[in-house]
Amino acid sequence: QVQLVESGGGLVQAGGSLRLSCAASGSIFSINAMGWYRQAPGKQREFLASITSGGSVSYTVSVKGRFTISRDNAKNTVYLQMNSLKPEDTAVYYCNADVVLAGGTVYPYWGQGTQVTVSS
Repeated sequence: QVQLVESGGGLVQAGGSLRLSCAASGSIFSINAMGWYRQAPGKQREFLASITSGGSVSYTVSVKGRFTISRDNAKNTVYLQMNSLKPEDTAVYYCNADVVLAGGTVYPYWGQGTQVTVSS
């Protein structure tokens, strides 16, 4: 079994910052890419950022320059530093990890989500 547990969400004023964490645990051989997504009410889940095991990163345009993704491979943890937050960043934020299981199977896992609310 593999679990992803997110933390760090909350309520913040516009212009403020939050740091999200997502720790993976369980029967993990290794982890390939890890990423962050979000889903606002009435909208589809959208990709925000991803990072490979080697540290290569990718961002969607709307968060580039404001959000920074990083990871600690030893801790199987991915982070999302969010600065200059805007009310439109309000959403449930989810982490994702492509986990390599024993035997070589790669399976995508999702966290349970953490609420981020940005007040104007």
